[in-house]
Order: sequence, then C-alpha cells, then structure tokens
Amino acid sequence: MAYIDLNSDLGESFGPWSMGDDVSMLSIVTSANIACGFHAGDPAAILGVLKEAARRSVSVGAHVGYRDLVGFGRRNMDPSSEELIGDTIYQIGALQGLAKVARTRVRYVKPHGALYNTIANDARQAADVIAAIQAVDSSLILMALAGAPVVAQARSSGLTVICEAFADRAYNADGSLVNRRLPGAVIHDPEVVAARMLRLVTEGLITAIDGTEIELEAQSICVHGDTPAAVSIARTVRDTLVVGGIELKSFTDG
Repeated sequence: MAYIDLNSDLGESFGPWSMGDDVSMLSIVTSANIACGFHAGDPAAILGVLKEAARRSVSVGAHVGYRDLVGFGRRNMDPSSEELIGDTIYQIGALQGLAKVARTRVRYVKPHGALYNTIANDARQAADVIAAIQAVDSSLILMALAGAPVVAQARSSGLTVICEAFADRAYNADGSLVNRRLPGAVIHDPEVVAARMLRLVTEGLITAIDGTEIELEAQSICVHGDTPAAVSIARTVRDTLVVGGIELKSFTDG
C-alpha cells in the first residue's frame, strides 16, 4: 500500500467542557470524524471544527452515535429501527447544514462508540444505519471496523465501505476491539502505537492482545482524539509512516 488515511474523532467539546485538541489534530490527520451532537459536541463547537477542517483541506465525516450525551455514546442501546434510522438521518443532516456554512461537505459516515461496535456484528442495527445513509445520500462512504460482518453487508447493499484499524486500541484474536473496561484496551505509548501501524500498513498484520497474529484490511487508521497523549500519538504515527515511505492522504481523494 502506497498510502493510508489517518483519521480522528473531533468536535466533541460541549459548552464549557473541552474534549481533545482539535486544532492540533487537524494539522496531522487527513480525515476528521465530526461529532453530530448526540454523543458529544454542540453546534457552535462543531461549526468551529468544520471551518478549521475546511481551512486545512481535511476531509469531513459524520460521526453519528446513540442519543447518549451522559454516556458519551459508549453505552449499549437497542433503539427501534424507526428510531435508529431517524436519529442517523437527523445527525447526518445537521452536520451537512453546518458543513455547508463552513464551506466544506460531509463525505462519509463513521458511527461512534457503542453504535460502531454494535453494527459491526448486529445485522439489524447495521441495516438501519445503512438505510439511513442511503436515504440521505447513497454516495456517502461508510467507515467500518476492518474484518467485521458489517463491511460485506454494507457493500452488498451498494455502499462504498472504507475499512478502519485503530492505532491506539488493542485487538482480540477475532479482530474485535478489546473492551475499554479491560486492562490494556487502550495503548498509550506513541512509539509502540506507531510501530504497530507501520507493520499493519506494510504487512497487513497486527498482534492481538493474546499474542495471536491477525490479518486486517485497512484503508484508514484512527487515533482517538480524547486520549491524553492523542496529539503525540497521532504525530508519531504520521511521522513513522512517512519515514517508512507511506503517503498520508484521505480516501476521499481517490
């Protein structure tokens, strides 16, 4: 692979509560998953991040989630299909409106947190998110967990899918992410994270938490913006990939 996309979850500050260093991250990543107000983010903060992304020519995606501000979208939920489809359409539409004002546009959709992990294997909720995306704009790309059943499900429904790997998260042997409540679920050492991602891009392999070597198809790498060392990790990953001969560019650039 000659190039890879580097993305991060941004726009998650809410009122006086600051979450992450969005400006610094936008100088590093090539795609930005912007909160849509359901799990995090308020309209003014989201608009500010969109304007900065547009200024830096960073591709923008809708980071849709469960209606769960208190739980930061990380609590499992079981909304009806009508609710999930409506909520997903609502969030994409809201971000599209703000993006238009910021002189950019929404190019893809990446579910957040518990919704992301649920649709990876839950065919019903995955179908709802897919239906919502298609109802808004079938040209929108879905970003999904590499190796998960949702990838084939979305592609068979006609969506373009970008497979994603997580730089700072540990993997189980089956390719799923280690539960955040467990020790070692989040990796904080920038050098360790960067080395893992260079190997993933060049060899297609990553070591699971139990030592198992697993294969992953990934066109994008995520560095979470809400971890304490997020900027350092993202910068180290980018620098390591560039030194390794890998070009960093958004998958929306073709």
